[in-house]
Amino acid sequence: MIKRCLSVLVGLVSAVGVQAGEVSVAVAANFTAPMQRIAAQFEADTGHKAVLSFGATGKFYAQIKNGAPFDVLLAADDETPARLEKDGQGGSRTTYAIGKLVLWSKQPGLVDDRGEVLKAARFERLALADPKLAPYGAAAVEAVTRLGVLDALRPKLVQGENIAQTYQFVATGNAQLGFVALSQVWADGKLKEGSAWLVPGSLYSPIRQDAILLNKGKDNPAAAALLQYLRGAKVAGIIRAYGYDL
Repeated sequence: MIKRCLSVLVGLVSAVGVQAGEVSVAVAANFTAPMQRIAAQFEADTGHKAVLSFGATGKFYAQIKNGAPFDVLLAADDETPARLEKDGQGGSRTTYAIGKLVLWSKQPGLVDDRGEVLKAARFERLALADPKLAPYGAAAVEAVTRLGVLDALRPKLVQGENIAQTYQFVATGNAQLGFVALSQVWADGKLKEGSAWLVPGSLYSPIRQDAILLNKGKDNPAAAALLQYLRGAKVAGIIRAYGYDL
């Protein structure tokens, strides 16, 4: 009886192992923390493993055009996946999150709740992501332009290659404050540390973050499973916990 049960168990484990797959995912840097949680839950629920690479959406576009072996791209905008689809690099686009821009400082009390600190300019460096590569950087430039303070701030600006590097500039004190993704400083409904101003959505174009199934992943069941999983209620809860809208 025991041998029979063990045999059945081994058979079940083997079946799961055969069915489980691996999906290579290029992930916009702003979505690092939530995607790490999602990937762990995805593997626990489905057996599929998501291998994650984080970086700037603009760089991922260039890499994919040059043959980078990604199955899925989770971009920081909706324009890049649309361009990839137009270029014949993939399809099945879907919006997985709507991002929010925040002005953040690790120093408590430095950033007020109306962003007046930008006009007072009582700081030496203001960090933002490269607007040519990172949608959150483009949103930051759009916001300070609409506020009418871009020219005054130019001497103080320092650019990160992506939103992750921009966050590090502020977190390490190399910049007193910076424009980052809300998801980087927000978890479980509250600011993790420091002070922040949630930039009004009226100051920048909506940051619709789209996913796209790339050509390499079209015949990969794990890739299809991940895109379906991203639309589930469990994932929606994780995404909202990091301050995104859906």
